[in-house]
Amino acid sequence: MNPNEIGFYESEYYFLSNFSAFTVEWNGQLWMTSEHAYQAAKFVELDIQQQILHARSAHDSKQIAKAHKGHARKDWNDVKRSIMKDICRHKLNQHPYILRKLKESGDATLIETSHEDAYWGWGPNKDGENHLGKIWMELREELK
Repeated sequence: MNPNEIGFYESEYYFLSNFSAFTVEWNGQLWMTSEHAYQAAKFVELDIQQQILHARSAHDSKQIAKAHKGHARKDWNDVKRSIMKDICRHKLNQHPYILRKLKESGDATLIETSHEDAYWGWGPNKDGENHLGKIWMELREELK
């Protein structure tokens, strides 16, 4: 990474990760992490949403969603980015620390440095789409 890039997967900017320990009130519910909210949003079945709500960690919420992937909303690929942005916006607005730190990031490129996810992050070859980083940069731009 160059000096004008900030990775936020297990670093000083980890709070931008969906797995970071910041609750988020979204869609009328308090979620343990933004990952919980995002994973639950994949489903219309309340019982699956409740399982995810009560998952003990972000990792567990993701595993529950994987176990039920056949039940995901049919339009999920069309709406997942806008849902993620909405969840991140709520997280940002609910935590002054995140707001302050996002502003402090200036114009740096924010990168979700997960080596596994080439859609939300930079993926195994560091050439992924980085949609989560882009969402945080869009939200930062809205603050100006």
